[in-house]
Amino acid sequence: MSAIASTDLTIAQGATYSQVINYKTGSPAAFVNTTGYAARMQLRTSYSAASATLELTTANGRISLTNAGVITLSLTATETAALSAGRYVYDLEMVSAGGQVTRLL
Repeated sequence: MSAIASTDLTIAQGATYSQVINYKTGSPAAFVNTTGYAARMQLRTSYSAASATLELTTANGRISLTNAGVITLSLTATETAALSAGRYVYDLEMVSAGGQVTRLL
């Protein structure tokens, strides 16, 4: 199992947001074919928060995948305007067609 990457994301309130993430694994690193995968991500005010402030998924269109391992997170200006200022925590997970969950970030 590879280590889970950690990165800070900055989302400006009231601005359209887009973040591209390259999903690679192995040595040398190669893009992962994400055909049949789904992705999900929740923003929470803290690790112990009872509910998510915002959900990004492939189902709701806030995450898009290419079969060449490129993951794009997207929020509209209206969606970012609705976020309260502050710090949030998140996990980005990939779910294979067979149900295997891999936490990327």
